[in-house]
Amino acid sequence: MNTSDIFPDGNAPGLKPAAPHHTVFVKELSERDRHRILRHFLALKESDRLLRFGTYLPDEMIAKYVAGLDFTRDTLFGVVSRNFRLVGVGHLAFAPRKEDDDITDKDKVAEFGVSVSESARGKGVGSKLFERGAIHCRNADVDTLYMHFLSTNHTMVHIAKKAGMEIFREYGEADAYLKVLPADAVSVLKEAVQEQVASIDYNIKANARAAVKWLGNLPGIKNDTSS
Repeated sequence: MNTSDIFPDGNAPGLKPAAPHHTVFVKELSERDRHRILRHFLALKESDRLLRFGTYLPDEMIAKYVAGLDFTRDTLFGVVSRNFRLVGVGHLAFAPRKEDDDITDKDKVAEFGVSVSESARGKGVGSKLFERGAIHCRNADVDTLYMHFLSTNHTMVHIAKKAGMEIFREYGEADAYLKVLPADAVSVLKEAVQEQVASIDYNIKANARAAVKWLGNLPGIKNDTSS
């Protein structure tokens, strides 16, 4: 006989309940997600905007930033909640290598920025977004991934340390660098599978959201159908 026969919920008296397992699906975002990205950033409180952008950005500057996102040049990743809202956004921005840059001999480098909604923190969303950004760099023949953030941004410090990045601190700011391994068949397949699974999850949640909207439009039925 095991404890599940005695305690159906799997928790014996005096023991803390097991931490719930959160599956995080990271999908590449596109033009159709621009308004969701805007809503995600606008929902960040002042202190969170400061940590994400290095300075506080008012709503109008957030809107300008999102309007200027170039999905053909950069790559953005997102994590959506059950009610089809973006709760995590990772921005992988590519830039040409500077002539005096001795960190890499590749044509370009990548800078990564991430933000996670308050409701989704503590579930590994930021780390999963970073991991996806790193493997994308690897498969895009970019061997240097860079992050710039305030030294007080403990989330970014945690992500950088977890990834084994070198961190350099100066005047309240920090830079972190990660040397990415060359692509191989495993890394290419891994990213393709991750994207496929995340796309399935994304479409299921999108269809469920559309169904809720449709039901909300039926006479006598009211739902929160804001999107």
